[in-house]
Amino acid sequence: MKRWWGLLAVAVLAAAECVAAAERVDMELIIAIDVSSSVDEQEYRLQMGGIAAAFRNPSVLDAIRSVGPGGLAVLVMQWSDNREQAPVTEWRVIRSPADAVAFSRELRAAPRAIPGGQTSIAGAIEFAMGELATNGFEGNRRVIDVSGDGRANNGVHPMSLRDQAIEQGVTVNGLAILNEEPFLDDYFEHSVIGGAGAFLMVADDYRDFAAAIQQKLLREIGLPVAIQDRPARRATASSVRYETF
Repeated sequence: MKRWWGLLAVAVLAAAECVAAAERVDMELIIAIDVSSSVDEQEYRLQMGGIAAAFRNPSVLDAIRSVGPGGLAVLVMQWSDNREQAPVTEWRVIRSPADAVAFSRELRAAPRAIPGGQTSIAGAIEFAMGELATNGFEGNRRVIDVSGDGRANNGVHPMSLRDQAIEQGVTVNGLAILNEEPFLDDYFEHSVIGGAGAFLMVADDYRDFAAAIQQKLLREIGLPVAIQDRPARRATASSVRYETF
């Protein structure tokens, strides 16, 4: 019995040390992009190039500088079916324009880690939740940003994992690309997004992705604010204007 209590005390102390060692940041963000079989190589490059360009955008850089001294901890991952998810970057903390430019270069050079497969949005959310739980950061906000061009056709329904994320205080936002399914935005709104301040961006096709992800990052980071007093839960890449303080 004494040995059991001793082991328990060691485990509790180890857990406390892990919590104490967690690096404080103002926001933890995972950008999860669809690389299932519906996404060809050009569309993949449009996604990665769009994210890379957003991290060089002056408005996004202003937002990152203003978010707080802890900065933004960010990871980009790819996802496909229920067994296929892969980070394409390590976790990076961005506090300055130099950090953001270095991250942008890393994204432009990142290879496609998953060649294709079916579509499991639940698998993407589950993998992202695991990353948030083990990344060594403690953020004031935690957000999973899921983009995709199709409904789930593999694994469990995304609502189940979405709801688990909400229960753990994580917000799931979406970016629906409508080139394959014209009504995908309705599916994302009801089955994918959720949590505090959750919202959906809509892109007509992959050519609109760069504008959509830029506006999405501005809204997620939060300091460049929409002119509307209460931003809409759903927006297109051209329907929301931003101004900085």
